[in-house]
Amino acid sequence: MGTVKRFLRRLWPAGSESVDPDAGASPTEADAGRAAAEFWARWEQLLPDISAALGDGDPDRIENRLCTAVSEVHPNLHFSLERGHRAIYALVISAQGDTNLRAYTDAWKAAAPPDDTIWEYHDSVPPVPDPNGVTVSLGEHRIPLAQVRVAALIDEKAGLVDVAVFHPLMSELADAAKAAMTFLPLDATLGERLAGDRLGRVETAEQEPSGAIGLLELRTLVEDLDESLRPAPQQPSDSTAAGPVAEDAASTTEQTEADAIDQELDRLAAGIDPGAQDSPASGPAPGADEEQRRGGENEDEDRRHRGH
Repeated sequence: MGTVKRFLRRLWPAGSESVDPDAGASPTEADAGRAAAEFWARWEQLLPDISAALGDGDPDRIENRLCTAVSEVHPNLHFSLERGHRAIYALVISAQGDTNLRAYTDAWKAAAPPDDTIWEYHDSVPPVPDPNGVTVSLGEHRIPLAQVRVAALIDEKAGLVDVAVFHPLMSELADAAKAAMTFLPLDATLGERLAGDRLGRVETAEQEPSGAIGLLELRTLVEDLDESLRPAPQQPSDSTAAGPVAEDAASTTEQTEADAIDQELDRLAAGIDPGAQDSPASGPAPGADEEQRRGGENEDEDRRHRGH
């Protein structure tokens, strides 16, 4: 059984790269639906040749025709043919983090045939079932993802998780390899869509952060956050009654909390224990002695007035 990876993957998160100025414009549902229907009609025609090529271990034989079919859905989409998790093969298309293409991938998946024992279909790069079993080769290094540790801070207001990623070999890697070892474990653990929706700030840590967790624990944390936010009903807005002053105060509070999260992540990425901070010196508050002195002077003055 042969497989092919022709996924021109970039490091997540990726910026969108439009082939023409209008390519990133939001499509109508009709445009996306029509493109998806045309793809699946063509897929049915190509499927016998695709199956034969994969069975012969010669996927290059059908690569160009499949590239053409995917590009006609949208030229900025990427694809891969991979081993399936439940089926033998998987066809994966991806917007590579470009939210302008989400309507196309959604329509593509909605029009896809049901998964069966031969094929399964994914509209984004799926997570690896067990990232701890993956070993990444970067130059001369073979890096097991089981050794990755992640510091995670939840920003509940933003609905995001800020992370700092550590591996014992991180300090030995070149800058490009460090970037790869920062994002690849996240991609493998969460998959493209969940990572794009729920990860906020991502940093590389060269020392193990305090309170770091493993990749499967990170998956559970992010999935739980995502689940808690998906069905959240919109609450009636009190902005009219509260007025602009209340809105400004809320905005200031949110910014202060966001700044605190950024500072905490900086400390974790630097390997600093967040509890190891200097505490204020004990003793009277600044100005307390002066207030006591003034109080004594006032009492003396009162006594002089009573004596007269």
